[in-house]
Amino acid sequence: MSDPQISRIDGTTSARRHFRYFDYVMAAFVAILLLSNLIGAAKLAQVGGFTFGAGILFFPVSYVIGDVLTEVYGYANARRCVWMGFFALVFMAFMSFVVVAMPPAPGWDGQAAYESVFGSTWRIVLASVTAFWAGEFVNSFVLARMKVLTGGRMLWTRTIGSTVFGQAVDSLLFYPIAFLGIWTTSQVLTVMVTNWLMKVVWEAVLTPVTYAVVGWLKAREGADVYDTDTDFSPFAKAPQV
Repeated sequence: MSDPQISRIDGTTSARRHFRYFDYVMAAFVAILLLSNLIGAAKLAQVGGFTFGAGILFFPVSYVIGDVLTEVYGYANARRCVWMGFFALVFMAFMSFVVVAMPPAPGWDGQAAYESVFGSTWRIVLASVTAFWAGEFVNSFVLARMKVLTGGRMLWTRTIGSTVFGQAVDSLLFYPIAFLGIWTTSQVLTVMVTNWLMKVVWEAVLTPVTYAVVGWLKAREGADVYDTDTDFSPFAKAPQV
């Protein structure tokens, strides 16, 4: 943190502070999360001999943004975004269930295709919500703790390190809950490991982008958050303003 215009603040202070760009970053995080789960989660693709969930092509952007949220705004603000994403996923699942269940109009022959795209089973919904919630909190916790331990140096170690742990939890929960018994055990294990590796590789590839976005936001927010006094419980109440 060499810029004199950037002030070091603790986690409690960051939770009370108004940030200029925070709402925009949160909106991008939730939007990409919803679209990735809605469009790509259930499709199994194969390219160059690698089998993977199709959502992996765009979903990494959401956890890059998740890293940016924790690095720039601190764990408490990232926690708010995780809960916003969680409730948005639940509502999306509820809305999909209601719309799919409504009887189609006479003469409309798109019901089967509509169900195929939007009719996720309860297992996929449960897997998506559970894996997202657990994986994102692990990711944010690891990144925030590593930032304090490294004194804010070597950003790449904590963005990649947090992804290793956070996305391991995500993959370990999502694919067995959603597809074990539907896909073969071999397919589940293959896709689970492949997706985890691809997420980590994506995080490494996007490291220059993460550095640029983090630097830009810190300079404009004028703050660098260190979670030295933060309650890391997912259920902790936000400090009063």
